[in-house]
Amino acid sequence: MSSAHPAPPGEQLSLWAEMDRGLVKRSLDELFTLARQYRSGPEFKKLLDFVARFRFYAPYNAMLVHVQMPGATFVAPPSRWLWDYKRTIKAGSRPLVILRPMGPVMFVFDVSDTEAMEGAPPLPKEVTDPFEVRGGQIGPELEMVAGNAKRDGVEVTAQRLGSQSAGQIETVWPPRPLAVTFPGKSEPGLRFVPLQYALVLNASHSREAQFATLAHELAHLYCGHLGTPNDRWWPAREHLDLEAREFEAESVCYLVCGRLGIDNPSEEYLSGYLQGHPEVPNISLECVMKAAGLIEQMGCERLKPRKEAEK
Repeated sequence: MSSAHPAPPGEQLSLWAEMDRGLVKRSLDELFTLARQYRSGPEFKKLLDFVARFRFYAPYNAMLVHVQMPGATFVAPPSRWLWDYKRTIKAGSRPLVILRPMGPVMFVFDVSDTEAMEGAPPLPKEVTDPFEVRGGQIGPELEMVAGNAKRDGVEVTAQRLGSQSAGQIETVWPPRPLAVTFPGKSEPGLRFVPLQYALVLNASHSREAQFATLAHELAHLYCGHLGTPNDRWWPAREHLDLEAREFEAESVCYLVCGRLGIDNPSEEYLSGYLQGHPEVPNISLECVMKAAGLIEQMGCERLKPRKEAEK
């Protein structure tokens, strides 16, 4: 019998980190296509609630955590547990696999799989109570998302509409030039992109309501319901039936607003739908999570132009 000790969990899976990122994502997409644990209304709502409250990772990675460990509360890689919190990984703990930005995968562990080292400080509130409900007022995210939407040819305007109209997005034809100022030292200055979509918000609504409408309408775009100018940016899915399109857009809106602590009508829509239907429509979880993650990113930072090579 060999006397060699098993490698730590992270080392046992080190070969995974060398896998092609595209292969990893294709495998995950297949998992969500075939798995039916989120097709029932209650299970799907649990997933949305988890991702909406699991704010320290992007929606797609939050979904991956829930698939592997629904009871997780706060996850981090071993190095962060060690250096930031003075905690080590318990022997035999199972690593959770999530996608690394600009890389293949990374391995994280829930706080329940860690133990404090001697002299470790108390865990901060971000770890002990990561699902704390926050205030429900929108800040600069409204203008940030609207500004970033220009890079994809979306012009956002506010007009006084009827009380029953929150807003809408429509295709513009023929396209015309749209001026966009991009940040960054390497690509500064004014550029022109084709104006392809007009998105109107109700100027009579509150900023929070306008942001929810903006997230909902952009969800239609980034889930592919209006087609796509480039299938590397988002897929073309304009032939999806109306019920599935609305369900995807409402799910994205629920996630984006929920992660900001904003009340929105999507919760009422989803709850009402799921009460009257045993299963969710034939939607793409991948598209929902990616769209939510993109819109969330658009509210946090100025994005660079789409790469010319991908057009």
